[in-house]
Amino acid sequence: MPQQEIIYLDNNATTRVDERVLNAMLPYFTDFYANSTGTHLAGLTVKEAVENAAWQTADLINADADEIVFTSGATEAINLAIKGLANQDRKHIVTIQTEHKAVLETCRFMETIGFKVTYLPTHSEGLLNLQLLEEIITDKTLVFIGMFSNNETGVIQNIGAISKILKAKNILFMCDATQAVGKIPVDVKKLGIDLLTLSAHKFYGPKGIGALYISAKAKIKLSPQILGGGQQRKLRSGTLNVPGIIGLGKASEIAVNELEKDQNRISLLRDKLEKGLLQFESSFVNGNIENRIYNTTNICFPNVNSEQLILALGNISVSNGASCSAVTSEPSHVLKAMDLSDEDALSSIRFSLGRFTTSEEIDIAIERILELARKFATKTLRH
Repeated sequence: MPQQEIIYLDNNATTRVDERVLNAMLPYFTDFYANSTGTHLAGLTVKEAVENAAWQTADLINADADEIVFTSGATEAINLAIKGLANQDRKHIVTIQTEHKAVLETCRFMETIGFKVTYLPTHSEGLLNLQLLEEIITDKTLVFIGMFSNNETGVIQNIGAISKILKAKNILFMCDATQAVGKIPVDVKKLGIDLLTLSAHKFYGPKGIGALYISAKAKIKLSPQILGGGQQRKLRSGTLNVPGIIGLGKASEIAVNELEKDQNRISLLRDKLEKGLLQFESSFVNGNIENRIYNTTNICFPNVNSEQLILALGNISVSNGASCSAVTSEPSHVLKAMDLSDEDALSSIRFSLGRFTTSEEIDIAIERILELARKFATKTLRH
């Protein structure tokens, strides 16, 4: 199927690389290929470019360049942030049941080495109960881990209020902001975030590159997880992925300049899509509709098997669960944590729009999805 025919509504899974990002990267595969640790002119030239990309990335979240550690992506950054705290005296971690599997699985690993982990439930709309958070933390709590914007529903937690609770108790705040950075304003200083993870391919950069923001408070507590030549202030050894870093920097620079433009345009398209799809009988949106990111909607089509519908859509790309999980017929752990039944969870589809989504594509998607959903729902009811 020719690429131009694809209607891509799965931008929370990954995004198309912006051509401006690609053009910025290409010279670092061919002309500027020296190792950034080289002390010769070629190496110093690359080192300067890497340092500039660190500033571009830091500027996106109002951090300093020396607070950024480049990783292979958000999953590695999450592992560094959580496992890197293993040597601390406090042995209690608090997180949320609706977190990404990269957080949940790493927390389960921490349980095997002596940590106690509390997995907090959410309201039915996906928001954390702040009173419950206050009640559960103790003087043994080391870190709270909370997602900025949920990858499946787009629900945005009250990051400022969470931070205020944690600071009063001297507890570290780790935020998985993979679905927020590059889409909405994120200010680590203003929000009081100690550790923040991001990934370039979620906002029109390349795959295989991400970063961990580490505050001064968190840095003194963090131990490296990859040892070797001591690159990146000994926090993450290994030869740097220079083309990827340049791509992340450029994607960050573009996001800083175009955040508002993207939000204004994409939010209108998301609302148009949502309004059209909610014409399906008894359909409803999963998650809080007031506190969510502008590009995402997660809709339940009762009595429709989402897997069957997705396959039938062909060139329209959507998702029925977390983008980084293996294909499975199990209901989404996020939707289950929000008290959806197995049937409704398995009838839900995530739509995530992006910079390259067009109004014409939304028109086509609404028509096709409604047609097929009604067809499959009719078959289900007959049986």
